[in-house]
Amino acid sequence: MRWILVRHGQSTWNVEGRVQGQAPGVGLTELGRQQAADAGAAVAAVLGPEVDGAVVRVLTSDLERAAATAAVVADAVGAPVAADPDLREQDAGTLTGRLTRELTALPTPPDSHVHAVRWGGGESIADVWERVARFVGRTPPSAAVVVVSHGATLQVLRAVLGGRSGAEVSWRDVTWHDALPTGGVLVVDVPET
Repeated sequence: MRWILVRHGQSTWNVEGRVQGQAPGVGLTELGRQQAADAGAAVAAVLGPEVDGAVVRVLTSDLERAAATAAVVADAVGAPVAADPDLREQDAGTLTGRLTRELTALPTPPDSHVHAVRWGGGESIADVWERVARFVGRTPPSAAVVVVSHGATLQVLRAVLGGRSGAEVSWRDVTWHDALPTGGVLVVDVPET
């Protein structure tokens, strides 16, 4: 099955350097709206005419910045869009809204994996992995699934689709490349099992 991953366009909080987490009401900038349009064109090019008439689904986080991007992408490909809260960004707890430049790195607690820590009282990467795996498990097969979501969530989705555990989520290496930039599009083909 072909998965097309799209990171939402630039948001106002991306510009301000704020931790977004699951904050509601964070909209796109003008650049973010252009990135959404560019992502829509890129997705349409990936889908091409060979999937004309086939079932294509656009699924999105219900947070405003992703939903607004998804609406543009869905319009570009002529597909319906559905929101799913399991595609939300990692909950950042008390860190939400804080300026990243004001944060200091904390050591990982002894005998803990960094992905198991709930920084700021929010979700751990392992928590996000659980909900993303649940989402993947209930997504019916189709010609293509377009997922519009957030940076951390999409990295976790890449791990789930690749058969990796929550502890194996990677942020940067030669096989995974860097995390998707805002408005970025990545195609992941997963063999049928």
